[in-house]
Amino acid sequence: MGFWDWLRGKKQDPSVTSAPALEKGLTKSRQSFWGRLKALFTGRQSLDPESREELEALLLSADVGPTATEKIFTTLEESLRKQPLSGAETLIERLRTILIAFLERPFAAPEGHPYVILLVGVNGVGKTTTLARLAYRLRQEGRKVLMGAADTFRAAAVEQLRRWSEKLSIPLVDKGMGADPGAVAYETVQKALQESYDVVLIDTAGRLHTRKPLMQELGKVYRVLGKSLPGAPHEVLLVVDATTGQNALRQAEAFCEVTPCTGIVLTKLDGTAKGGIAFALVEETGLPIRFIGVGEAAEDLLPFSPDAFVEGLLK
Repeated sequence: MGFWDWLRGKKQDPSVTSAPALEKGLTKSRQSFWGRLKALFTGRQSLDPESREELEALLLSADVGPTATEKIFTTLEESLRKQPLSGAETLIERLRTILIAFLERPFAAPEGHPYVILLVGVNGVGKTTTLARLAYRLRQEGRKVLMGAADTFRAAAVEQLRRWSEKLSIPLVDKGMGADPGAVAYETVQKALQESYDVVLIDTAGRLHTRKPLMQELGKVYRVLGKSLPGAPHEVLLVVDATTGQNALRQAEAFCEVTPCTGIVLTKLDGTAKGGIAFALVEETGLPIRFIGVGEAAEDLLPFSPDAFVEGLLK
């Protein structure tokens, strides 16, 4: 099973996720808060008040957030009541199991051909790069991919996507800076229908979630896609910068109100020493994390695996 099957909601294939790249990308997080957490609980078989307080402080410091932290504690304590640790099992092993389950969120991609993916998020989170990396992975599997440059507010964004288009040899619908982003989205889907593309990836302008007029325009792009192809967009991926911490929650709430999001892409995990925002985002939004960015290379955008992610933090 490959990347395309996983994208469409099939069961995770461990081979899709590169363990070495993930472990390297999580080095900062693992060596800081999560390394201290592992050291605290390795070998322990009980949760006393002192260790509970220290665990809570570590999770909060790692950007897990108060809501997710409390739920993790509640789940851990209930698990220990129902099934006390026995034999060689330790507290860190039980906690690892709970953290993995916490991040698991089912998703099922709707049918659609071409399959339309819209990327949204604030300025500077890496939407355009994420789009190019997704296009690269899909093209590598033989899918016919078309990109749409609906970020028409910044000349640099259009030019960036042009360079990616040339580098990856993937066609791009580009009407230049100042064009109507809704028109670009519509034209991209129409071209995909006429020329039998498998996947359409639509880039959008980064916008502050507090700027209502710009957010309303994003809503227009979303509605235009639905008119151009019933059921589209099939995926709305919210791209979030892991280094922004709890501010990412406010972004997620605002964007999901305008364009119903289906999943999260968490970028720049290699640039943060925390990494706990993944737990906060899943808890607060209920959305699955679909991809994570752990480096600069095209191959460093990885399908998200809760097992691999938690193992990478606590290795």
